Amino acid sequence: MVLDHKKYCDSLTTYKRRETIVVHIGKVPVGGNNPIRLQSMTTTDTMNTMATVEQCIRMADAGCEYIRITAPSVKEAENLQVIKDELLKRGYNVPLVADIHFTPNAAEVAARIVEKVRINPGNYADKKRFENIVYTDETYQDELNRIREKFIPLVKICKEHGTAMRIGTNHGSLSDRILSRYGDTPLGMVESALEFLRICEALEYYNIVLSMKASNTRVMVQAYRLLVQKLNEEGLKAYPLHLGVTEAGEAEDGRIKSAVGIGALLEDGLGDTVRVSLTEEPEFEIPVAYKLVNRYSTRSTDSSSLDIESPIDPYAYKRRETNEVDAVGGTNVPRVLVDLSRITITDYKQLKSIGHFYLPEPDKWTMNDLGADFVYTGSNPIAFMLPMGLKEIRDYPFWLNIEDKRNKFPYIKANDFMGLEGNPIQADVVFVEVFAESVNPELIHALQGQPKVVVVLRTAHEHAMASLRQALFLFMKQGVKNPCVLRRDYADMDLESLQLQSSTDLGGLLIDGLGDGVMLGLSNNTILPFEQEQSQIKVLNELSFGILQAARTRMSKAEYISCPSCGRTLFDLQETTAMIRKRTDHLKGIKIGIMGCIVNGPGEMADADYGYVGVGKGKIALYRGQEVVKKSVPAEQAVDELIELIREDGNWLSPLQSELNA
Repeated sequence: MVLDHKKYCDSLTTYKRRETIVVHIGKVPVGGNNPIRLQSMTTTDTMNTMATVEQCIRMADAGCEYIRITAPSVKEAENLQVIKDELLKRGYNVPLVADIHFTPNAAEVAARIVEKVRINPGNYADKKRFENIVYTDETYQDELNRIREKFIPLVKICKEHGTAMRIGTNHGSLSDRILSRYGDTPLGMVESALEFLRICEALEYYNIVLSMKASNTRVMVQAYRLLVQKLNEEGLKAYPLHLGVTEAGEAEDGRIKSAVGIGALLEDGLGDTVRVSLTEEPEFEIPVAYKLVNRYSTRSTDSSSLDIESPIDPYAYKRRETNEVDAVGGTNVPRVLVDLSRITITDYKQLKSIGHFYLPEPDKWTMNDLGADFVYTGSNPIAFMLPMGLKEIRDYPFWLNIEDKRNKFPYIKANDFMGLEGNPIQADVVFVEVFAESVNPELIHALQGQPKVVVVLRTAHEHAMASLRQALFLFMKQGVKNPCVLRRDYADMDLESLQLQSSTDLGGLLIDGLGDGVMLGLSNNTILPFEQEQSQIKVLNELSFGILQAARTRMSKAEYISCPSCGRTLFDLQETTAMIRKRTDHLKGIKIGIMGCIVNGPGEMADADYGYVGVGKGKIALYRGQEVVKKSVPAEQAVDELIELIREDGNWLSPLQSELNA
């Protein structure tokens, strides 16, 4: 049998959940026909039994189905029994998961107590020294034999006690051995887990869940896909997958980033447990995770779509090749279009909501890093001259009657556009609205001869990402190189649901290089529970930029790769993250890792430019990339020292300088 190396799910256009084996974790099985499970992790000191028990109860009451607790040493592993007994006494039988890093002996103790142990293959049997070692096949095999001897005792204990195991690779904590052979790649992440999985299968132990977590959503999605493909290729069992974006951050950014990564996989039927890693109290993660997975509890597997072969490599990023049309497409970053057609714009101040500001005293316009690129006004024109760089899009019948056609562009529906064949619109740019379900040979032919057309691609299908993707695949196969703006309109829902659904629907496409812009709107007569229409526009604009940033396609603001806290954390993560954000959030494109301990230190913030890592009580280490440059800085001085480090590298701007540069 020849396997399709591009195939990691049953269908790219019809929803179908991946079939897996069932893994038993206490009385809450995962995989198979079981629902997608929700989990989180305690943030208390594991030795503080009562605080940990109280937090576990709050998590369970919020709907958490598995609770992970850190066990950094044998004493914490032993105390898991005390915690478990107290929970049972209070009527809580939620499965507990021991989180293990660096300490095989703690894992062996915990496996006799809890329902599941999580090990990280990057540090279970290896110490990270950031060394590049050249291995021969023989010396590499010697290393695998060494790992096998360290790992076998845990596997035997898990088999004896009916304990499940998660083999959880983290992008930032790959071993020196893996990095030396495979590099810092999704393949390296997959091989790191498979080395341990092969040992388990040789010992006929299969009660295993796998994960491939990263803070970089693009790397994360590619790694999970590749893992599934490799399991199929090697004839290994279809193990359940635990999904998560590590160090997603807080508030809106954390929710968007989690939805882009996790949602892209859920859309393709991958994922059996989910953890949304937010820098917030763990019980607050569960409702977010529930909203993410609940879309799929009733997702129809029916589709009128044709299943077509993928023209892209799902394991490596490459942007779809398009023509450049007025700074849309080509090598330009994806653009943000904002729908203003529902309101009348008569005052300069109204454009503040989309990042454009009029300054009366110098009589000039300025913009911030979230300044929209185009505004769609439909039949409701803006009553004044727009700032340079902001272009207006008008419905075609109204555009015909305006004088300034250089800075105002027509918007026309696909059927009307095709009716103009032989009489093309005389405009520098034409925006053509196309519903993905209506893409046909006639439309494709019409687009092929119109290099000035930007397609605004929409869908009414429940499985939005797949429907949009099918249309984009058809364009690629037929050589259509018109740029495509991805448009989604949403009906009544709360703000968090809007963030999660839009990030899922569009983020997975952007991760694969599909999409030259985004346009979020509200369905006709929809009134979201935001303060007012102007606030809704601001929300949609900021959300558009947030999705592009989370998908790594347009960096428009500082990014904070902050861990969600656990019992190893050495400072108040929420307070510290807020303090660092307050001092640095004007630094466009800078990525700062904020890690509570050395376990989540240089490894987990692999994608960061700078790092702030707890190394002791009241002590912080500062990193440039993965290199520690200042050790044991007193916590009260650490933020100032971090800013000084950014300044030394020439990356610092004062808030005023940043505003002037904008």
